[in-house]
Amino acid sequence: MNIAAFLRLSAQCHPHRPALTWRGTTLDYREFDRQTAAFAEWLHEIGAAPHQRVVLYLDNRPELMVAMFGAFRAGATVVPVNSRLTVDELSFLVEDCEARVLITDAAHVDVARASAASYTVVKVAGEDLDEVLTRPVVNFEPTDVAPDSTAWIFYTSGTTGRPKGAELSHAVLNFVTVSWLADLSPMDETDVTLHAAPLSHGAGFHAIAATARAAHQIIPDALSFDPKAILQLINDVGVTNTWLVPTQIVMLTEAAPADVSLPTLQYVVYGGAPITPVAMQRALDTFGPVFVQLYGQGETPMTATVMRRQDHTPDMLGSAGRPRPGIEVRIVDSDGNTCAPDVPGELVVAGASVMTGYWKRPEATAETIKDGWLYTGDLGRMSADGVVWLLDRAKDMIISGGSNVYAVEVEHVLTQHPSVNEVAVIGIPDDLWGELVVAVVVPQDGADTSDLTAFARETLAGYKIPRRYILTESLPRNAYGKVLKRELRRAVADGELT
Repeated sequence: MNIAAFLRLSAQCHPHRPALTWRGTTLDYREFDRQTAAFAEWLHEIGAAPHQRVVLYLDNRPELMVAMFGAFRAGATVVPVNSRLTVDELSFLVEDCEARVLITDAAHVDVARASAASYTVVKVAGEDLDEVLTRPVVNFEPTDVAPDSTAWIFYTSGTTGRPKGAELSHAVLNFVTVSWLADLSPMDETDVTLHAAPLSHGAGFHAIAATARAAHQIIPDALSFDPKAILQLINDVGVTNTWLVPTQIVMLTEAAPADVSLPTLQYVVYGGAPITPVAMQRALDTFGPVFVQLYGQGETPMTATVMRRQDHTPDMLGSAGRPRPGIEVRIVDSDGNTCAPDVPGELVVAGASVMTGYWKRPEATAETIKDGWLYTGDLGRMSADGVVWLLDRAKDMIISGGSNVYAVEVEHVLTQHPSVNEVAVIGIPDDLWGELVVAVVVPQDGADTSDLTAFARETLAGYKIPRRYILTESLPRNAYGKVLKRELRRAVADGELT
């Protein structure tokens, strides 16, 4: 089934329900559906469908959703990218996926045009794209597609190098959408969904699920994330569910008044980066049991494990929850054998959410998908009762004096110290130990961090305790909020951080 059929059904069943609201204007589902059909017909006319790539490089706004579903509808492939990318970063993605169309907005048009190839058609939302979306529609039916036809190329965040494009088929997105509605955030046409995170990432999958159930989707007017304004918006429009990254949850918690009340809010789905147990407990104390954590990757889009609202208990905070229904998750050793309970190994995933492969990278695909199992590169362990605990990225694991040190474990301990705001633990080459454990700390304002070693020693074995503490004002992150540890290692090696 073409993933655009979700929108078609919502428009048929609930044509006059509000679909997308932004800056005082609302599209109902009939108009949302009509505009995507117009976009799809235009793609066919210019030879950009089926099977061609459409890059979406713009801030959150209705045209992003229209172009996404319009490309699905035409049988083309969407390539949503973060609107903060530079010319070099965007040029790489446009050339790599051989994009036939690039949709942008006025704020990003210069970068978009500088990045476009000679065969790429650039359209600007709010300007010449309007001519496409207002044209009369002849055919409203989605293009027939094979289940394994690529609907979305999800470029990895590139925390360890150049991004790779994970090919996600219509079948994968269908499964992910149904799974999302079953496991993460059940919705119907009375729900109100808030899109406060980039629709190019996890929020985009949340948007597909909201569209499938004809929920009213709210896009904040402001481009920047203002936690106080978001709290007010949730109350003003009666938001029932949203997708957030952990940094946004922390910001909302810090901004919330002591008597905060969000009576309509039922589900806050979060993922994309780790959140410390301390930070999550503060959020629970502030907002109540509304949080649902997911774990997944672009290669198995946001679909591997889940920690439900009722699972956010002290003994499970810091875990990744349990495998989602329909998904197999294992912890395996270097030979691919399943590890015994609580024995560390690499986390592997199998199921209907796993990508077809990496775009134009057969060798990388063969290294990542083996016998139907996606090797995530994440190290973890699984308890006897099926709870998954992530330990580190395989490439970020520290080996000091022959012993494995998992950075996440050390970070969880250090963030419990009252002087620590944020921390990232990395390994630095050392002639004697192989690698030294180093903690890069963002301290609380004016806080004393002199007793961190003594604090860590109460919980951690000696070989896990950082040998150095480096204080800094902030941690480098990519566009999706993940800490760039390779940048930290480089900065320490170059003497930029001491």
